[in-house]
Amino acid sequence: MLHKSLRHTLLATLVLSATAVPGAARSSQPGFDGRWSVLIITDAGSCDRSYRYGVVVSRGRISYAGDSSVMISGGVDPRGRVSVSLRYGQSAAQGSGRLSGSDGGGRWQGASSGARCSGRWLAERR
Repeated sequence: MLHKSLRHTLLATLVLSATAVPGAARSSQPGFDGRWSVLIITDAGSCDRSYRYGVVVSRGRISYAGDSSVMISGGVDPRGRVSVSLRYGQSAAQGSGRLSGSDGGGRWQGASSGARCSGRWLAERR
């Protein structure tokens, strides 16, 4: 079973945030703005099989309205490329992928005190 801190880290990761996508913070991305539902699927490692979380994209930046101790940074560039980085306590995770007008997906990987997991994420506009 997944360590609780890694679970929070992964949630935030595929909540879509990151080691910023170049230009994402400078330009408005109305095509991707809005609420998104993100499904995180574990393909390898001892993490729980899947999680679903809600995120918001605003002006190319991704945010998560959940636990404030989860530190997320990242964004969506004008072509829909997503780059994500997240930290929660001793846990960290990264993700990347692409959004289109109504959906998207990509890959992620994370680690927390001895546990390593990786997989894919799927997003759909709400």
